[in-house]
Amino acid sequence: MSVAPEQAARAAPEPSPPGADPRIAPLLALADRCVQCGLCLPHCPTYRLDRIEAESPRGRIAWARATAAGRLAPTEAGDVHLDHCLGCRRCEPVCPAGVKYGELLVQARTVQAQRRPPAPRVQRLLALLRRPRRLAALLRLYRFAWPLLPARWRPLPRPPASFPSSSASSGYVPVSTGYVPVGSPALAIFVGCIARSYEGPARAALVALLRAAGVEPRLPDGQGCCGAADAHAGLADPAAVSAATNRQAFAGAGDVLCLASGCHDSLARSLDGVATVSEPLAWLASRGEGLRFRAANRRVALHLPCTQRSVLGGGEPIRALLARIPGLELVLLPDTGCCGAAGLHQMTEPARAAAFRAPLLEAFTASGASELLSTNIGCRLHLGTGTTLPVRHPIEFLAEHLA
Repeated sequence: MSVAPEQAARAAPEPSPPGADPRIAPLLALADRCVQCGLCLPHCPTYRLDRIEAESPRGRIAWARATAAGRLAPTEAGDVHLDHCLGCRRCEPVCPAGVKYGELLVQARTVQAQRRPPAPRVQRLLALLRRPRRLAALLRLYRFAWPLLPARWRPLPRPPASFPSSSASSGYVPVSTGYVPVGSPALAIFVGCIARSYEGPARAALVALLRAAGVEPRLPDGQGCCGAADAHAGLADPAAVSAATNRQAFAGAGDVLCLASGCHDSLARSLDGVATVSEPLAWLASRGEGLRFRAANRRVALHLPCTQRSVLGGGEPIRALLARIPGLELVLLPDTGCCGAAGLHQMTEPARAAAFRAPLLEAFTASGASELLSTNIGCRLHLGTGTTLPVRHPIEFLAEHLA
């Protein structure tokens, strides 16, 4: 769609105020690309929920640009609107000016965090994500206490019974750990932070599928959180530490498979020049010609997370693999917008997160499916607290039906 000349015409680039944070110049450069056309508005979940300009990409860009340039004093209300952004990046594919909104959001929150650090509760949650083993220990306690807790104290589903060992391995099948030898490219699996506890079954399923395809993967020790949560909170330094940790852990790896679509972009940026980060289902669809599956004979719903749509290019490899299971009736849920998980958003804004989730769960119920498949750990945790039916990674369903 073309943009009117009066919309496309821009004033001279906004100059940084004297003595400004050095991060402001890149932020202004990103913001200056926005032509304020408004084509992003109908695609933005927060604008669709609140119907106000300040809850749209266009409004947030204008606010970030004006405050960074010193033309507008930051306000608590403006900070809240920036905090509400889900980072779904649904605005990017429809932007005629090619605004890199994901980068802009991180830059804006980084500048914001310099003057207003994240809330103490958010900082505590982020500190746990940076310490996956400590988080796993707490989740082990949470699993045992879960049946006794009232519903309001159950922000996440009950973790699975089996937990990973002190190493990065899945706890289900023996997999080589340790550093990937430099000069010997190997297929490695990224574990992550909260997924260390919650994705044990999915990692075991991925290993089973890879072995059926004739590939032996590694799960290197020393890896940690992808850093996306820190970056989205504006904490650039901890995010950089996570990136450096993962660069060291995956040095020498050929491909790194990342089960969580929400971690993919951050991990790929961290490992740029070190290893190639691949989506496991796309990898298996292109190299697993020999995989054979037994019949399922039931109806299953597929949810495509925002990151799968906006970052990884859609779900065609997922549907192609699932289509190879005889008898499976796959229902692709309609795109009702972001489910509301959005990293820590489901913890910090539970009422808003539930409002975003409601249409998707209604569509799932109406589909008559017996379970829900989704590629992102955050989405599965959020959706799992809203339904009693199973919510799993597609990898688990595929491995369960290996012939």
